[in-house]
Amino acid sequence: MARSESGARPSEARQRLLATATRIFYAEGIHSVGVDRIIAEAKVTRATFYRHFPGKEDLVLAYLRAADHAIRNQVDLALAADLPATDALRAVAESIARDIRSAGFRGCAFLNAVAEYPDPDHPVHQAVLAHRQWFLDTINTVLARIQETEAEAAARQFVMLRDGAMAAGCLFDPALISETFLRGVEGLIRAHSARRPS
Repeated sequence: MARSESGARPSEARQRLLATATRIFYAEGIHSVGVDRIIAEAKVTRATFYRHFPGKEDLVLAYLRAADHAIRNQVDLALAADLPATDALRAVAESIARDIRSAGFRGCAFLNAVAEYPDPDHPVHQAVLAHRQWFLDTINTVLARIQETEAEAAARQFVMLRDGAMAAGCLFDPALISETFLRGVEGLIRAHSARRPS
C-alpha cells in the first residue's frame, strides 16, 4: 500500500476519495466535476473530504501527484532492466503504446489538466510542467547514452511524438496510433544512433 508524504499509510477514506477523483477527472475533466459528486461517489462525509483535502485544488494536485508517481514507476521499471540505451528507450515507448491501447484511454492526464489550467502561475499548471520536465530530462539522459551532443533535441522530438500519440490515441484507432508512434520512435533511434561518433 502506498504511503503518504509523511510516511504514514493513507486512510481508506482518503484512498477512496483519490481513486474516485482520479476516475472521474480522467474520464470527464476536472472543472466539470464538483466536490459534492466526488463525496457522494466515494461514500464519505463532507467533513471527511475536508479533513483530507482542504479544497478541490488540493485533490486535483493529489490526483496529478498520483499520476506522476505511476508514470515514474512505469518508466523506472522500463529503465531498471539495465538494457542498452536503445532498448531502454524502446521499453519506455512500449509502455506508452500499451497505455494508448488500454481500455478507457482518454489521452495524457497532464495535457488534459493543463488545458483546464492555462495560467502558468497556477499550482496545477506548475505540477504539469514539473512532470513534463522530469520526463524530458529522463529521456534526454537515456538518449545521451547513445550520442550526447544531439540528445536534447532528440529528447524533445521523443516527447513530441509521445504527445501526438497520446492526443491521437483517444480520437482514432489506438492500435494504429500506437504502431505509428513506435515506428516514429524507431526512426528517431536510428537517426540519433547514426550521429554517434565513430
